[in-house]
Amino acid sequence: MAYENPLAYALGLEGLALLRAFAGEYGREFTEARIAEVRRLLAADGLGDGIAVEYVNTVEGYGIWAETYDGPNPAFGFDEPMVRDLAGSLPPGIALDAACGTGRVAAVLAECGHRVLGVDSSPEMLDHARKRLPEADFRLGDLARLPVTDASVDVLTCSLALSHVPDPHPVLREFARVLRPGGYALITDVHPEQVARTHLPTVRRSDGTAARLRSYPHRVGDQLRAALSAGFTVQRCDEPVMPPPPTTPDPSTDPGPWEVWPWSLAALVPEAARAAAAGVPAVLIWQLRRNRP
Repeated sequence: MAYENPLAYALGLEGLALLRAFAGEYGREFTEARIAEVRRLLAADGLGDGIAVEYVNTVEGYGIWAETYDGPNPAFGFDEPMVRDLAGSLPPGIALDAACGTGRVAAVLAECGHRVLGVDSSPEMLDHARKRLPEADFRLGDLARLPVTDASVDVLTCSLALSHVPDPHPVLREFARVLRPGGYALITDVHPEQVARTHLPTVRRSDGTAARLRSYPHRVGDQLRAALSAGFTVQRCDEPVMPPPPTTPDPSTDPGPWEVWPWSLAALVPEAARAAAAGVPAVLIWQLRRNRP
């Protein structure tokens, strides 16, 4: 259970901005403006009302989200071109989309000529995937226990899922198990910096309870060590940056509905939000190759 308070988040953005100013990225005028804005926030009415938030696992969370999952998501623009580049450069083979969701990436793999397997822990997401790609083989399963035989896959993708597991090591070992020696893996996930800032999916449970999908901010080094110990060679690692939020002339006084927290909370302190977000990666993308014996 977490307690999310819009004032606390706005003050946190101010703090991140002030730390960057203290390190020399911004000058005295910026610093004094942030301090004045902190005083304004503390004196304002209506920003101190928080909400208790549950954390749910992927089965429950994605079961709720399945109907609207394919709506606009800026993260989709990072992984789909890289999947197409890698999958299109390989001869047709067996492609596994691990944590396939609604089949968004699986469809790209199929377009590139591969025979597609998809595995996901959410029956509701798999229902959508089967409608999108009826010729593919979709299976219910867990990332750490894939229902796939050893060394049977030529290329594996996993998008926006690794942060939902508490430890990446068993998942990377499982990826290595199902890949043929010399096979490729392309893993895209929400960057740990974004997970740490609570940029996590929101859902409403059937009783109206506010909930977010449980996520873990795995450090880049932890993911690297997991890949190396599982028998992978790193071919590429990218950390693309999301464009900063726009600067508005006047800060908002409306935190917006909880479903769009914390993204809407940036409008409370737009200058601080831009400064805090500048240069922070949006996603982390690994291209790996399974070592040959």
